[in-house]
Amino acid sequence: MASHIADELAGMDVSRGELYEQNSWKPLFEKLRAEEPVHYCSDSIFGPYWSITCYDDIVSVEGQPEVFSSSWEHGGIVLFDMQDTNVQLRMFIAMDNPEHAEKRKTVAPALAPSEIQKLAAPLRKRTAELLDSLPENEAFDWTSTVSIPLTTAMIATLFDFPWEERHKLPVWSDWAAKIDIGPNPELNAEREGHVFEMAAAFKKIFDERKAAPPKGDLLSMMAHSEAMGDMDEQRFIGAIALLLVGGNDTTRNSMSGLIDFINRHPDQWKMVKADSTLATTAATETIRLQTPICHMRRTAVADVELNGKQIKKGDKLALWYNSGNRDETVFPDGDKWDVTRENSRRHLSFGYGIHRCLGARLAELQLQVLIEEMVKRNMDVKLEGAPERIPSCFTHGFHKMLVKASKS
Repeated sequence: MASHIADELAGMDVSRGELYEQNSWKPLFEKLRAEEPVHYCSDSIFGPYWSITCYDDIVSVEGQPEVFSSSWEHGGIVLFDMQDTNVQLRMFIAMDNPEHAEKRKTVAPALAPSEIQKLAAPLRKRTAELLDSLPENEAFDWTSTVSIPLTTAMIATLFDFPWEERHKLPVWSDWAAKIDIGPNPELNAEREGHVFEMAAAFKKIFDERKAAPPKGDLLSMMAHSEAMGDMDEQRFIGAIALLLVGGNDTTRNSMSGLIDFINRHPDQWKMVKADSTLATTAATETIRLQTPICHMRRTAVADVELNGKQIKKGDKLALWYNSGNRDETVFPDGDKWDVTRENSRRHLSFGYGIHRCLGARLAELQLQVLIEEMVKRNMDVKLEGAPERIPSCFTHGFHKMLVKASKS
């Protein structure tokens, strides 16, 4: 029996994009958590890798950055080696300390609680106006009509990006996030074109901000900082891509995930509509269950043992946040959207430790405001068929989600 289980697990590759496109990945991770929580895959499109699937093991790895590196020099933060492309995206999340800490300190003030509070009123106004403009009982795409416009507006505000050109931001973000497409020359060339277009546009604004007095937007803070004011091209592109993808893809896919969960768990949505104070927990629970970034990679810089398995120097590890967020030892009934879950904020969707997402509170606020404004309108949103999911083991979200909305 043990031999049969070992044979079955040996060839399991949970990095395959079709698993996420078909939403068929959950049983595989459930099996790994139960039978081999630290699992070695010897063959995949990304090469061999370890899957870290349980909450405590993920936290353990994240808590040892001196042993498990995020640096692009060791391959970066996704399974596809970042050195194997012309666009290496040297994001500060793909750096180790001390360089990581220096870059992070520059951006942190723009996302401090006091700054986020200033964004709350205009955020609520935009959300209310958008919801009021939605057609009733007529099919539309929630992703392109609600999720993308709301997150794009917030990013444009944070960067003080030209408002009339904000439609370019989600396009650039989508292509910058395609960092798990593997060795596909055509796709990599197309991605390179979009990323360099993004870099040129932002570099122009960056140089203008550097020549002007300091302001409170992210680009101005970066331009006038000692740590980021004189970045080389790859580091500049990486910093912009990180802030763009972090502000766009994660929040946007959580906003679409919300509608998926409302339809899967209508009893929970009824509870939220009956008690709007549940909006805060509903927001964090949505981020937990959606897990908009499936995994982050680390690379061992020394031989080490993890949960009984021998990890060798140079081995890459995929920290599967989507699996850790369903670990039943931490989140009982983990595949349920439970708007009363007391520990939902313990989720791993924003990472853990020194690389935890700086924009976590802003993402929560955007989702919370959306839920509150939907509740004010006694809003129901029904799926019109199955949503189209992204075929990626990195960005976990939706291409398209047809719905009909009703308000009363």
